[in-house]
Amino acid sequence: MQGRDEMPERMGKTARIAGRPDRLVRFEKAAKEIARAIVMNRPKERGGGCRPVVVEGIRDEHAVRALGFTGPVEKVNRGWDRSRLIAYLHKTYAEEEINEGPRVILLMDWDRTGGRLQTSIRDRLMALDVKVDEELRNTLLRTLKPEGRTVESLLPHASALEPLVQGFLSEL
Repeated sequence: MQGRDEMPERMGKTARIAGRPDRLVRFEKAAKEIARAIVMNRPKERGGGCRPVVVEGIRDEHAVRALGFTGPVEKVNRGWDRSRLIAYLHKTYAEEEINEGPRVILLMDWDRTGGRLQTSIRDRLMALDVKVDEELRNTLLRTLKPEGRTVESLLPHASALEPLVQGFLSEL
């Protein structure tokens, strides 16, 4: 039986494109975006933008901390209704004067529930003129989907991603 990259042309267009990229290429793409988000998340005194990363729960916070995020991390599941959370994010992060660019990094899981939360929170924040950065989620969704569909599923891969992230951080 032929491997995925050796499929004959009659198998369809997607089979001819070269198949799924190998793990190292996917991890490098993810690490580059993680490094960019880490810099945006860093406290101002460390040269960052102090942008909060908004995640679903405590396990997601543990995962992003393991990836190297040192700035503010806000959790959606804290017992507040959505309106109170949006008001808190707006008051805490959008009212202070920040240079151009997104003010909140939104990182919900890439499953159905996470997608609905992402859309709901993004739309509400944007209605209040709060710019939202979704690049980290979009990149992780594309590159690390085989490893899992949640932010907390990144935790076991943090040790493999960390050296790659550090390499990109040294370039920034």
